[in-house]
This record gives sequence, C-alpha cells and structure tokens, in this order.
Amino acid sequence: MNIDELKNTWNEDVFEKTPEISIENKNKINLPLERIRRNMKHEFLSTIGIFIFGFAVVWLCGAPFKFKFYLTILLASMAIVTFFFFKKFFKLYKDMSDPGMKTYDGLKDLLHQFELNKQYYLSFYLSFIPFLVCEIIIVLEFIPRPEPLSDLRIATILISAVLIGLFFLYLLGKYWFQKFYGKYITTIETLVMEFQK
Repeated sequence: MNIDELKNTWNEDVFEKTPEISIENKNKINLPLERIRRNMKHEFLSTIGIFIFGFAVVWLCGAPFKFKFYLTILLASMAIVTFFFFKKFFKLYKDMSDPGMKTYDGLKDLLHQFELNKQYYLSFYLSFIPFLVCEIIIVLEFIPRPEPLSDLRIATILISAVLIGLFFLYLLGKYWFQKFYGKYITTIETLVMEFQK
C-alpha cells in the first residue's frame, strides 16, 4: 500500500460525532447541577466550621492536658479522613463545571460519577465508627467515677456503640445524600432519559 492509498483511506474514515445537547436541554440540566454544586460548597464550608468549633471547644474546656491532647489527635485524624473524601468530592465538583459536559456521553459519565460519589459518601460516614469508639474510650478513661466500670460493662458499651453507630451513621449518610444531592441526581437522570427519546 503506497502513501496515496493511505491518505485516501484516512480521509474516507468517517467518525460519528457524539450527539450534543440542545441549548434548551442544557438549561434544564444546569439548574440541578448548580443546586448540587451549591450544596457541595455549603457542606464543605460547614465541615470546616465544625472542625474549627471542635478544636476550640477542646482547648477552651477546663480538662486536663492529656484529655485535650487525645481529643486533638482524634479530631486531627478525623480531619485527615475528611480531607481524603472531600478530595474525591472536589473532583466531581470540578467535573460538573466542565464546559465539555454538552454531550449525552458526558452526562452519562457524570451520572456514573454521581453513583461512585454516593458510595464514597456512605463510606465517609461509616469511616467515623472507629473515631466514635475512640471518643467513648477517652471519655470512659477520663471521667471520674466512684467505682470503676467492670470489663463486661465497658465491652457492652463499646459493642453497643459500634452497632448503634453503624446503623445510625449509615441511615444518616443515606438521608443526607438524598436530601442534598439525590433528588437533583434523579432529576438529571430523568432529563437524560427524556433527551434520548
């Protein structure tokens, strides 16, 4: 095969363009996307506020240094875990503002990212179980009692905290995600299905 034949073959190849979304449909999609972005920003800022408040309360209370130090380490560890999950969240935040999000394929990819972020979101809430247990251990160790707690009582408290905490944090994570993001994601899914018809 010579060079002219290669050029002709190259020129004859026709690639299908990915269908673009009309301006009217883009406007319908933009509203739920903007709501999601606003809620993500609000959640990030409120999380920073909660950590600042937590550190301030720990260091302004009149507890012994050791107690404050343990709680500070615990809060700092929670902040690191939170940073990891928010890093994933920011990627989605950035992708939602991508001007290349004008095709059906781009929107389908975004819907897939929403599903992944839902899993990250639930994992984020469940990752706080060990921190909850550590907080209970610190409180049990530092609160003075007339008689020390028995080993069975301590074990019961910790196991109950894990079981109740798992259940409560899972439900809270699902509820929070649905309230702040789920309804808008459902709207986007519905619109994408309508656009395909």
